[in-house]
Amino acid sequence: MTLTSVARYEPEQLSSVGDHAVVVGASMAGLCAARVLADGFEDVTVIERDPLPDEPIARRGVPQANHIHVLQEAGRATLTDLFPDFGENLLSAGGLVLDGTRDLKMYDEGDFNADSPHRIPVYSATRPLYESVVRRSVTTLDNVQMRSECQLITFLTDEEVTAVEGVIVKPAGRQSEELPADLVIDTTGRTSHTPTWLKEHGYPSPPTDEVRINVTYSTTFIERPSDDRHGILVVPSAPRTRGGAFLPVENDQWQVTLFGMHGDHPPADLDGFREYTASFPIPHHKRLLDEYPQTTEEIVQYPFPSNMRRRYEDLDRSPDGLVVLGDAIASFNPIYGQGMSVAALEALELHHALAAGGREDLPSRVFERIKQTVDIAWSMAVGADVQFPQTEGPKPRSADVLNWYLTRLIRKAHTDGMLFDAFFRVQMMEQPPSSLFRPRIMWRVLRPTGG
Repeated sequence: MTLTSVARYEPEQLSSVGDHAVVVGASMAGLCAARVLADGFEDVTVIERDPLPDEPIARRGVPQANHIHVLQEAGRATLTDLFPDFGENLLSAGGLVLDGTRDLKMYDEGDFNADSPHRIPVYSATRPLYESVVRRSVTTLDNVQMRSECQLITFLTDEEVTAVEGVIVKPAGRQSEELPADLVIDTTGRTSHTPTWLKEHGYPSPPTDEVRINVTYSTTFIERPSDDRHGILVVPSAPRTRGGAFLPVENDQWQVTLFGMHGDHPPADLDGFREYTASFPIPHHKRLLDEYPQTTEEIVQYPFPSNMRRRYEDLDRSPDGLVVLGDAIASFNPIYGQGMSVAALEALELHHALAAGGREDLPSRVFERIKQTVDIAWSMAVGADVQFPQTEGPKPRSADVLNWYLTRLIRKAHTDGMLFDAFFRVQMMEQPPSSLFRPRIMWRVLRPTGG
C-alpha cells in the first residue's frame, strides 16, 4: 500500500474494542500505534527501556538515530492525520519545510534530476526531533501512559498459550510486575525477541528473508547559513558503492551522512570524510566540508548488514492478542529513507483492522494488511540493492527488467521534470510503482532520445 491506495485515518470509525493495550517500544512505530490504540482502548501503556528525554536527543535504543532520516510523503500525510498539529509543532521546534525537487537535488545515473513542474513540500529535520515532536503529542493523550526505563521480560499468556494476555516488565530499580492487557504490540525493532518466544512456546517462527548489503553510515553536522536550505543526495550506482547526502536541519546545520555498500565503508574522522567525498562524481559534499566548520567533533557510525523481512503473514497459527509492527516486521536499507513512513502506514492499517473487526482474529488480519505496504517498500529497496553483484539474498521477481526501465527513466528525468515528478512520488510512497507504467509515463521513458 501507498498513500493513494489506502483509506486515510478516521478516528470516529473506531469504537471501544478493549480495556487496556500495551505497546512495547516508544519508537516511531510504537508511538503511531499508541495513537491509534488510544481511540479504541480505555487505557494504553507504552513501555520503553530507554530514558525518554524532553529534548530531541538520540536514544541508545535507536542506533541509527544520529543519521539522516527522510520523512516520505506517505509518512508526512499520515502523521498529520494522526496528529493534526504535527507540522506546526515540527516547524516551531526548528524543522524545515522544503521543495522536494528544487531545494533537494538527487544525483543518480550521471546527472542531477530536473525540477518538477509542481511544488512538492518535504519536511527536513533530524530523527530525534521527529520522534520528540510525535512523543510529545502522544503524551498529551489522556488515556496513554509512557513508562520509560522499563524493560520487557516476557509475555503473559493463558494456560494453553493460545493468547497473549499482557506483559511482565521490570522498571529500573524496582521489582518486576505484571501488566495484563487485551492487546500487546511489539515494536522493538530488528532485535525483537518475538520469533524466539514463538518457537519456545510451540509456535513456528516467521519465515525470514535477508538480503545482505553490508552498508556502513558515518555522520557529522556542519554549520549552515540560515538562508541556505539546499541539500544533495548522491546515490550509489553499481559499480560505484559510495554515496552520501547533506540535508538542512534544525539549529542552522547541515546533517552530512556518508555511506558505503559491501564493505566500502566511510571513515570516522573529518580528514577521512573529505578524502572519501573527493571520490564522489560531484564536488558539492567536499566543498561544504572544506568551507563550513563542524558543529560537533563527533562522527558517529552505524553498520547495517542486511535488509531483513519477517513474514508473519505466512504463519499458519500465532497467538491471539500479539501484533508485531515496524522494524520488527521489516527493516530496509536506510539509504532509501522508508522506515518512518512504513511505520506510519502500518499503524494506519492497524486502525483499519480494528475498525473493521475489532480484536477478532486481529493479528492475522493486521499481518495480511501490512504485507501490501511492506511488499512495495521491500521491492523498491531490495530491487535497487540487487544491482550490485555482491548483494546476497533472494532477488525480487522481474528486478532486472524493472531496473533497466528505472535506469532509463532516471536518465530521461535529468531533463524531463514530469518524469522526475512521477519517480519522486513513487520514492515518497505517495504513488505505487505501477504508476510509472502509465501510458503517458512509458511514452516519455521509451521514446527515442530527441523524439
